[in-house]
Amino acid sequence: MSLEDHAEDLASDLGVDTEEVKRDLENLVSYSVPMDEAKQSLRRKYGDDTAGGGNGPTTRDVADISTGDSNVSVTGVLLTVGQRSIQYQGEEIVIFEGELADETGKISYTAWEDFGLEPGITVRIGNAGVREWEGDPELNLGESTSVELLEDSVDVDYEVGGDRDLADLSIGDRGVNVEVLVQDCETKVIDGRDGETEILSGVLADGSGRLPFTDWDPHDGIATDESVRIENAFVREFRGVPSVNVSEFSTVQALDRSVGATDSAQQRSVRSAVESGGLFDVELVGTVIDLRDGSGLIERCPECGRMVQNGQCRSHGEVDAEDDLRTKAILDDGTGTVTVVLGEDLTEEVYGGDVEDAKEAARDAMDREVVADAIAQTVVGREFRVRGSLSVDDYGANLEARSFAPTTDDPADRARALLAEVGR
Repeated sequence: MSLEDHAEDLASDLGVDTEEVKRDLENLVSYSVPMDEAKQSLRRKYGDDTAGGGNGPTTRDVADISTGDSNVSVTGVLLTVGQRSIQYQGEEIVIFEGELADETGKISYTAWEDFGLEPGITVRIGNAGVREWEGDPELNLGESTSVELLEDSVDVDYEVGGDRDLADLSIGDRGVNVEVLVQDCETKVIDGRDGETEILSGVLADGSGRLPFTDWDPHDGIATDESVRIENAFVREFRGVPSVNVSEFSTVQALDRSVGATDSAQQRSVRSAVESGGLFDVELVGTVIDLRDGSGLIERCPECGRMVQNGQCRSHGEVDAEDDLRTKAILDDGTGTVTVVLGEDLTEEVYGGDVEDAKEAARDAMDREVVADAIAQTVVGREFRVRGSLSVDDYGANLEARSFAPTTDDPADRARALLAEVGR
């Protein structure tokens, strides 16, 4: 049934204007409120005491909740509670979000109203909507939802509270707390939803790793080389990797100690790194087995920086392209492969020359491919240690390299260490 049909039937039942009901229904559905819950909400708005049409919520264990459910009731412990504002139809709306767990599992939730949620309390949630969020079910707590605080606790196998190490954060986490060293911090002015907006961005570090961050409401305590505790942050994807987001609802407190931050990247196998879905600072070791197309002397659009073919940019059409150097090397460590992308500086190192040298070589050979061939002769078949940011999407895994160097350790020593690690 289409939204128009739902609106027409609902307006007929309520005896009100169809267009008004349709507008209200469109608003709720566009805000990810499930259709059944949206219709119940409008029945209450227009004074229908029979809201729900006899279809009451189904009581579920967390593990049994699916995206096919329309409205459910569930009892569990609130693991985390985050708060932030979002823009909806030109208005600022404050939402609450986090995770809830029972003995069977955990599930994320979003509350569109202030129910007084706090980490660690046990609640019975009645008539919550269910939507799909990043492939998984998520509870939606709206005006038709009831939240009852229970005295009896529920035993769960999950840590209550949002304290996390940076290495444990994942895209989509909400209501998290971190104690970090601000390694880099700069002020930027962006075109925000309210015009030009000043933000802070940079890199946070702790003993487990490093992640980028954005502070959308600049806090005085966040500055380079300061050790701070940040509470009520959330994690979004930024260029394929997790990024810590600090909002106006976050708190920042200076620590009376210096956070021990690592200067080392996480060392992973290719398979482990790719399965993570994206890493800001990772080190891989493997053998370059080939170069991909688009390596060597290339042309870029002066407007967007994309690669240009035959003088044409996909976004800007015919352009006066600029020459550049790039390497796209396929790295294999035996567990999987990843494309390592070297920018101009690192490509100059492996090529042994700059853009002008590459252009001269291409003119002499009357073939731009000679540059890629020269790079291939230098790197293919050799083992390298690579450090950079890994992103994974539908097109594969790409590591934007910050360093790219031949390995110097003894393979025999590495083999002995590996055998010792597996107990052989």
